[in-house]
Amino acid sequence: MQGEAEAEAEAEPAPARPAREEYEAQLRLLQIELVKLQRHFIRCGQQILVIVEGRDGAGKDGSIKRIIEHLSPRETRVVALGAPSDRERHAWYFQRYVAQLPVAQELVFFNRSWYNRAGVERVMGFCTEAQYEDFMQAVPSFEALLVHSGIKLLKYYLDIDRDEQKRRLAARLRDPLTQWKSSPVDAVALKHWKAYSHARDTMLLRTHTDAAPWHVVRANDKRLARLNLIRDILSRLDYGGKRAKLVRPDPAIAFEFTPDCLANGRLAR
Repeated sequence: MQGEAEAEAEAEPAPARPAREEYEAQLRLLQIELVKLQRHFIRCGQQILVIVEGRDGAGKDGSIKRIIEHLSPRETRVVALGAPSDRERHAWYFQRYVAQLPVAQELVFFNRSWYNRAGVERVMGFCTEAQYEDFMQAVPSFEALLVHSGIKLLKYYLDIDRDEQKRRLAARLRDPLTQWKSSPVDAVALKHWKAYSHARDTMLLRTHTDAAPWHVVRANDKRLARLNLIRDILSRLDYGGKRAKLVRPDPAIAFEFTPDCLANGRLAR
């Protein structure tokens, strides 16, 4: 039944971009649901970790910003680690991320995560083949351990096509308010498009597990991506007073990864 539903979603025309007023109205309603969720997990002492991955320019920063906008800063953290120090490079790979995991009553977003090793480090040659393979073999067990310990783990990949990435990276350079986001890695992102696609496909195939499945958000349209990312997060977590219809994501925008996504056009090539 799930496959049939996804096939129907693929056959439908692309969802229309909401007008600014409609987008802001929907966003406000979803942000109210996020506040309900936070009150629930604080009361229950839950630990929630949301991993947000995607190519440069996929909209990770903007999406996370809208999610946390009205949440309590005491119980909400965004983790965006820079390059490891010399000491960290000689430590267990996951060690610096473990220090950032949520404790009871916390919601933590990893804006990029340990999956740097499966993406940027793999493509740019920042790790050895042995280090990469060690990571790919270890991460399913590591994530299963986190889930078993009580952490609610959600993993999202924001997917954009090549033309959209090109447009966004160029706009980033022109805008004096976003130039800080540009990096040497950005400058060669388009050049390595195919290598990043291959790294993404391998990452999704090898690290999508029952304990920690991947969900994909089509992010060519930022408004649709933000709304449906929030809906998907809310739909997968329990809390009192949930408006089930409101938080139901559009399956043409947000969906669980399956291997056939790589062949049926659901991911950008």
